[in-house]
Amino acid sequence: MRYPVSPLRTRVMAVGLALAATALVPAGSAGAADQYEWAALGDSYTAGGFAGDPQPALGAASRDGCDRTSDAYPGVVERELADFPPGRYVNLINVSCGNATIDNIAHTEQTPISPVQPPADGWPAVDPQIKRAGLNDQTDVVTIGGGGNSLPFGGMLLKCLEQGASGKSCRDHYTNPPEGEESLQDKLARVQDEYIEMLANVHQAAPNAKVITVGYPAVLPEEGSDCNRLALTELGSITHADVDWLRDDVLGPLNSTIQRVTSFFGDSYVDVYSSSVGHDACQSADTKWVEGICGDAADYWPAKLPGTLLNCAPINKRVTLVHPNTEGHASTAAHVERAIRIALLDR
Repeated sequence: MRYPVSPLRTRVMAVGLALAATALVPAGSAGAADQYEWAALGDSYTAGGFAGDPQPALGAASRDGCDRTSDAYPGVVERELADFPPGRYVNLINVSCGNATIDNIAHTEQTPISPVQPPADGWPAVDPQIKRAGLNDQTDVVTIGGGGNSLPFGGMLLKCLEQGASGKSCRDHYTNPPEGEESLQDKLARVQDEYIEMLANVHQAAPNAKVITVGYPAVLPEEGSDCNRLALTELGSITHADVDWLRDDVLGPLNSTIQRVTSFFGDSYVDVYSSSVGHDACQSADTKWVEGICGDAADYWPAKLPGTLLNCAPINKRVTLVHPNTEGHASTAAHVERAIRIALLDR
């Protein structure tokens, strides 16, 4: 059995902040036509992928291949803010998209790659998220959860699977990269530059908005040896040494980069790593907040990864590729909700 991750203390804090915000709203403004505008930008860790029901619904003409879902943290926070409004209704525009890079958020079109009911000729490109969200001087809050695909962290995980299966180390691969492959340090330096440019673009497009960035959770265990080697419901063939390297030298520095750039701009950073330690992909099914290479997901989500040999069907699982489940999104939502309420206190 999985247990909820929104403790009573979080609810009491949320209500207290809502009441405080209400007290700051001028008389007569409650119930007026004006509302708070919140834009959610980000990648699959924001969109959700398989956490809840597809949004838009399966079969809807408005489906765009971005794999946003109802139980991803923006949707969870939206419902909480509706139940306990911070003085005004908060209107969410969620344009997060699976596989989005920093450039896709800032200024480059993205061609979605959702494996769920794709059109025969593939998904059409979507506008950069800043443009798609319609950021302007009326935007009150912008949340951003992205950066991993710009390394790319998912691609590095797949390389570590490949290297581990053949008895090799992906740490060695990225420390002494082959011709045409960036070193890890070059990747992190590039991500920092891209993140700086993205935040500058967000502030230019939404000059009055409070900007909140969201880091990545603890998808990897504190000790690589916690993982059951070769178990696809965990991290598969990735060696224990490479798990430790991915955690300490890749994921940790990625979060630090996001936090450092966020601080430079005077924005707010939401740490979701600390509270998720011990709920990584190598924990038991009733403890993990992150599914492994293969994991639990609704029937609409594929069991086989198109274009690869990865097939989770023999173990009755779906291809989840180390992404948060509904419990993981609920944990992130609690932190993001609090950050949004605080941001709106002085609006």
